[in-house]
Amino acid sequence: MSEPPRPYRSPGGKLALCVLLGALLTIPLFAVYLLVWDRQNQADTARGAIVAGWGAPQRLAGPVLVIPYQAQSTEVVTQNGRAVTRAVTVERELTLAPDQADLRTTIAPERRRKSIYEAVIYTAHADGRVRYALPADLARTGVSAGQLQLARAELRFGLADPRGLAGAPPVVLFAGRSAALRPGRGPSETGGAGFVAPVDASALGRGPVPASFRFAFRGNASLGLVPQAGDTRWTVTGAWPTPGYSGGFLPVSRRSERGGFAAEWRVGNLALGRALASTGDPASGTAEVGQRMAGAATIPAGDYEARVDLVAPVDLYSQVDRSVKYGFLFIGFTFAAFLLFDVIGGVRVAMPEYLLVGIALILFFVMLLAFAEVIGFAPAYFLASAAVIGLLAAYSAAILRSWRRGGLIAGLLSGLYAVLYVLLSLEAFSLVIGSVLLFVALAGVMYVTRRLDWSGPVPHPR
Repeated sequence: MSEPPRPYRSPGGKLALCVLLGALLTIPLFAVYLLVWDRQNQADTARGAIVAGWGAPQRLAGPVLVIPYQAQSTEVVTQNGRAVTRAVTVERELTLAPDQADLRTTIAPERRRKSIYEAVIYTAHADGRVRYALPADLARTGVSAGQLQLARAELRFGLADPRGLAGAPPVVLFAGRSAALRPGRGPSETGGAGFVAPVDASALGRGPVPASFRFAFRGNASLGLVPQAGDTRWTVTGAWPTPGYSGGFLPVSRRSERGGFAAEWRVGNLALGRALASTGDPASGTAEVGQRMAGAATIPAGDYEARVDLVAPVDLYSQVDRSVKYGFLFIGFTFAAFLLFDVIGGVRVAMPEYLLVGIALILFFVMLLAFAEVIGFAPAYFLASAAVIGLLAAYSAAILRSWRRGGLIAGLLSGLYAVLYVLLSLEAFSLVIGSVLLFVALAGVMYVTRRLDWSGPVPHPR
């Protein structure tokens, strides 16, 4: 007794099953997306281990001149069961930012590797000249010049991670005299981290006083400055081909040449929204940038910070992440090609065969991630795409019973991978190219199936 022939699904039913199967394949595609995220976190952890003990992403602030003064205050005490108000003398601080600051920083970056991971560290040399002057409207702060204890003043330098201080000890000159340095409380913009230099600022009562400093420090990934002076000029140079600039202040001029860069910032006091002289150590508008940095290069720059980032030329994890987001297009285009062979070409393609093809397409992204961590993104892309194209070309030739048809599938995939690489390279035009590609593909499918009866049976010779 012969076996009854298997029922044939209509083209519409085939299409519905393909859409359902494609939707189910987004689950493993999302798992690949999570894998990329997990590997990126592991890479960040590894980079943290590489730079541990060297120096965190650094932020500079100051130097500010802090002058103690005595003021009268009142306090309420209880005597014999009664509240008594009495006058007391308290010591407070006047914080004086320079009216001019000319700062120059030279960065010497270096790549360090551990296994397959890489981090960027640097040694920087800071050289600065500043000038301090008592403001003519000092009385507006509630302090008179006679209250100031100028002989007990100190310069406060802000450095986000003082562990990065290296090389020769800092040199600080105030009014032409060298100042001894000691650990101490830096400005609030670096979370109080930094060092101080006790100085005699008695000459400040006779006019402006110049100061200069020079020190070296280490860090990684980025370097920022929180300007505080009435007129701040900050010049940064370094041997890095791809610097990035962020924060609330961008450089007024920048250039890149011979694998290095030079950038200059110019920030005026009005842009800072704070007075040069203030009582205490005000948080002001720059408070949000005072957070301590513990080695994470991804902390965003503050609104009152100028920052240069030593950006890696190719962030392979972001590129793999973007490529995964196009995964459903690969599945859709390839399934559409098989469906056309199925309903028009007279070659029956079973659902398990669609499934195996979809799994191979998803495996491309896993291979891309694995190879990119070892040999770089571009070689990994070529290797993974060649492997998947070869596999699916051979498999398609078998299930479609023709090497010519397998070659068409290989050509389709080659075109898709080439277009995806262009989309990843031309980020600004990726939406335009992607939308045009979808339009052309849809138009092609509509033209080929314009006379197809989607509800009728399609017999397939086997």
